[in-house]
Amino acid sequence: MPGFATLNRNAPSPAAVARLITPRALTLSVLIALAVATRLVIHFIPGVIPYNFTPVEALGLFGGAWFADRRSAFMVPLAAMAVSDLIIGLYPLLPLIYACIAGSVLLGFRLRQRRGVLAIATAAVVSSTGFFVITNFGVWASTGMYPHNPAGLLACYVAGLPFYPATLAGTLLWSAILFGGYALLTRRWPTLVAAAPAR
Repeated sequence: MPGFATLNRNAPSPAAVARLITPRALTLSVLIALAVATRLVIHFIPGVIPYNFTPVEALGLFGGAWFADRRSAFMVPLAAMAVSDLIIGLYPLLPLIYACIAGSVLLGFRLRQRRGVLAIATAAVVSSTGFFVITNFGVWASTGMYPHNPAGLLACYVAGLPFYPATLAGTLLWSAILFGGYALLTRRWPTLVAAAPAR
């Protein structure tokens, strides 16, 4: 059957498929899937995971610290956000939120030379606090929910305070899981280290 033979010739060889399914590619895919799944559970099954307790900012820190390809460092958390947002729904503050996540990646770049527990925890606190400050300022500035004066800005931050602990705890815990888990994985599969930047 000529048609079947043509399809066979155009199909990728097992060797080509094996080159695509590398430990690095699998790792990136798992990270994106994890972040997407967590955000969907938070949105569609309330109460299972605290609101804002997502791995997205931790992914930014981890990607900045460990991905040799800086484009991948930005791509993984932003792709996770984009995929889940297409399912959950789009909203006006998305550009500001994506900018905060990109800021987490930039913080992660600073961890390339220092990946100790204190440095990672400090970056997680800075990232979470920056996210809280910037996004709440965006809500105050771009909506009519609060008066556009110092009292309104303060009221906006006070209203956002209940969400901050989950953001901070989520970023700290997911950072511990990602950085600690990766350290264990590289001991078991040293080929993963090839994707890591030099110190």
